[in-house]
Amino acid sequence: MDAYKIPAQDAESEFVEKKSRFIGRIWITETEEEALEHIKAMRQQHWDATHNVYAYIIHGGPTRYTDDGEPQGTAGMPVLEVLRGSGVENVCCVVTRYFGGTLLGTGGLVQAYGKAAKDALQEAGIARKQVWKLLDLILPYNYFERLRQEVERFGGIVSDTEYSADICLHVLLPAEQAEAFSARVTDLTRGSVSPMEIGEELRAVPIGD
Repeated sequence: MDAYKIPAQDAESEFVEKKSRFIGRIWITETEEEALEHIKAMRQQHWDATHNVYAYIIHGGPTRYTDDGEPQGTAGMPVLEVLRGSGVENVCCVVTRYFGGTLLGTGGLVQAYGKAAKDALQEAGIARKQVWKLLDLILPYNYFERLRQEVERFGGIVSDTEYSADICLHVLLPAEQAEAFSARVTDLTRGSVSPMEIGEELRAVPIGD
């Protein structure tokens, strides 16, 4: 399957802009039904809010958003654009607004709703979901730093390191990179280190910005 990005975890953030309170929430959402449940829960929890704006993107499924009474294009679309811009899918975002008495204007609303979504997504972080090959490498200490760099160069992650007479690296590699990585390691170490493939799994792994 192709790799895609999702939130690394559920999260929320909050700020006040000209006395209006904005609460942004992000969830990992595998189906549209799950997204609708989160939206329903927020509407029930914040029944007294002025607006509960949402946007969601389901991998291989629908994309939806609403302004929930805000001027058209000033709320749901900015939230959706933040999600699209980050590349995440299987995500639902609800931004709750409690009106503070001061109008923000069209530009102010776009900025505020976009900020609420961006802040919540930043709190959540981003993970890459794909099929990973699980490899073990037994190596002498003098190869540790060089091979750690090679793992990163091939888009992999060192999930654990065990230290004894030698070092054992537990590595996750994108499935399509595993063969080339193993060949590179064998070449660099002149055959003294041979990665052992111990399985594969579909996993979401947090990635950097």
